[in-house]
Amino acid sequence: MTRLAKFLLRCLLRLLYGVKVHGMEHYHETGERALIIANHTSLLDGILLYAWLPETPTFAINTRIAGNRRYKPFLKFVDLFIMDPSSPLSIKSMIKFIRENNKAVIFPEGRITTSGSLMKIYEGPALVAEKADAMILPIALEGCQDSPFSYMKGQRNIVWFPRISITVLPPETITIPRNIQGHARRKAAALILQQLMYKLVYTTYDYHKTVFSALLEAARRHRYGHVILEDINREPLNYRQLITRTFILAREIKKDTSNGEHVGLLLPNVTGAVVSYMALQFLGRVPAMLNYSAGTQVLISACETARIKTVFTSHKFIENAALHDLAKELEKHVDVHYLEDLRTKISAPAKILGLLRSYYPQLHYRRHLHDNDPNKPATILFTSGSEGLPKGVVLSHANLLSNYAQGKCYIDFGPRDIMFNCMPLFHSFGLNVGCLMPLLAGSKTFLYLTPLHYRIIPELIYELGATIFFAANTFMKGYARHAHPFDFHSLRYALAGAEKLREDTQKIWMEKFGIRILQGYGVTETSPVIAANTPMTNRPDSVGHIIPGMEYHIEPVQGIAHGGRLLVKGPNVMLGYLIHGGDGEIRAPVTSCGEGWHDTGDIAAIDEDGFIFILGRAKRFAKIGGEMVSLLAVEELAMQTWPDFYHAAVILSDERKGEKIILVTTNQDAVRKQIQETAKKLKYGEITIPKKVVLAEELPMLSTGKVDYVTLTELALAEDQSGSGWISKLVSLVGKSGVIDAKQSSMSEKSKARSSSNDN
Repeated sequence: MTRLAKFLLRCLLRLLYGVKVHGMEHYHETGERALIIANHTSLLDGILLYAWLPETPTFAINTRIAGNRRYKPFLKFVDLFIMDPSSPLSIKSMIKFIRENNKAVIFPEGRITTSGSLMKIYEGPALVAEKADAMILPIALEGCQDSPFSYMKGQRNIVWFPRISITVLPPETITIPRNIQGHARRKAAALILQQLMYKLVYTTYDYHKTVFSALLEAARRHRYGHVILEDINREPLNYRQLITRTFILAREIKKDTSNGEHVGLLLPNVTGAVVSYMALQFLGRVPAMLNYSAGTQVLISACETARIKTVFTSHKFIENAALHDLAKELEKHVDVHYLEDLRTKISAPAKILGLLRSYYPQLHYRRHLHDNDPNKPATILFTSGSEGLPKGVVLSHANLLSNYAQGKCYIDFGPRDIMFNCMPLFHSFGLNVGCLMPLLAGSKTFLYLTPLHYRIIPELIYELGATIFFAANTFMKGYARHAHPFDFHSLRYALAGAEKLREDTQKIWMEKFGIRILQGYGVTETSPVIAANTPMTNRPDSVGHIIPGMEYHIEPVQGIAHGGRLLVKGPNVMLGYLIHGGDGEIRAPVTSCGEGWHDTGDIAAIDEDGFIFILGRAKRFAKIGGEMVSLLAVEELAMQTWPDFYHAAVILSDERKGEKIILVTTNQDAVRKQIQETAKKLKYGEITIPKKVVLAEELPMLSTGKVDYVTLTELALAEDQSGSGWISKLVSLVGKSGVIDAKQSSMSEKSKARSSSNDN
């Protein structure tokens, strides 16, 4: 009778929800003793597991659910193990039950999600599996959260019969060293289960498709009329309008480009840049995001590196940014096309045709799709590193989309959210985290031209009611100083990346706004996210746990006792580099660990709980008398001494000890004796005290918010040789207008070009 009931139930669920099941062979690998865990997305979850699991396992539910009258008719069909999660006796009974060669299903979250992402994970199931010596069988449920049986009404596009998938992952075990006992053992078990649940949620998104396919799927899921994009011009775009404009523009771009061609985009943070990017994706071209703050020579070098023959830009942007000289020089090397000129060529019938095609976008895309290989290049970003010539970082469709799948495990952003993005689209965080990820999640993105408007940006966040905001530490500190205490009241998440989050920045955000900044970490080569703190797993000074689907290795470095070079591998790691002067071939990443591994160039340490601590760039360690000293530690010491100012440490050669550290500070009253006193008080080693302290009115900054250390080193060297005792005012790369100031400063174009996206 049970078999027949399950068969009929399966047929009904397939008819209504088109249920697809993957990996059921893993069920038989668990043996007789197993704990089956699943993410809890809706009231359908238990019914789906009952219908498709080969055997009828016992369902572990808490006393509150068991006593609810609404559920009693359904609970009669299954075996139940009623337990109180807060009772040790209840957990012991569960352990005994599993040990008797039984299988049980449990939802570690203990309740149905109300955020669309994982809720709090209880440690009880982890202890049960570990004490009972049982296999854990993870099962991922996807699609149920879009049904009326979820708790997501008003947050997602709820439909009566969403498509549902069930993915059974390979079984795993919880193994904890015997020397860990008591509370530490419970904590370790809970952490393992937490990471396993993140891995489970990560598998629910299929990233093996093209970026444009993912956009169309997001539009269908979140409704075509859902507003998704806006910029400073205050003309919101919904999915249909974005797709319509993409089709219209693609028709014109197609005339000047060829399939698979690398095409440059020289555009600011406006909706037109996103439309242009998606038009290239639709056509099968590879958009190369050009850094307009880099200077003429570096920009031309980037075009040579990626073999770019065609660049699209805007007359209005060139005019407002005063980039006429750059544009004229660029036109000598590549074909430059202006979007305004293309717009004049678009006829009324073409616009109507684009609108009509937006009503059957998948069919139109399939007709024009030349290659749907997700492992083909999708985007090229540039990093200069320390060589001064840009390297092209080639990211595939799978790289970008897998990073979205990884990121959404940690941050639950959805259609109710508004992402405020002021990081440039030529930067990895600005493009993927600040634009593509919210587009796919249904979150509205507001694009702003520059992160340097410290007074305007808090006001805009307040006006828009933005819920997610991310920026570099330098900018976060600037906003905090100028913002009203209520400006950020709507923020659910404040995320810091691109550089180390300083303690004083965290303190002022907490004291003034009551907001905890979550620090993350990534590099361009990993699309970009590698690790992140979350509201549930956060450790000060760390960058969080590594994201699901990634592996890491710490390679020892001579002279560094604790920590080493951080090597990473995962589906989000780039296809490879394009090197200037090379043959145009993509050079795949390779390290001592083998192919596919990327050397981040960062020195990191991992604590016993798996939190990653970035100690600094490998190139930002000074070797003084044979001992390695982190410049980041020197800057932290300076911050402790003069918390209200900006500081940067650089390395210069020293005849006696090989290298010496020079500290540049904006504190005009700073003297070396003060930092010596702080070092003694905080018990810093004498070796961390800079050899010399020099003064500057400003520090040279990149458009991404990082200190331009290459320029700073050049200036510090000049000052050290002259012995004048201070550095003259340094001109910032970004002018008051919010776009790059084309007026030449005392810095050379080469030094202005540093766009060190390898930095954490």
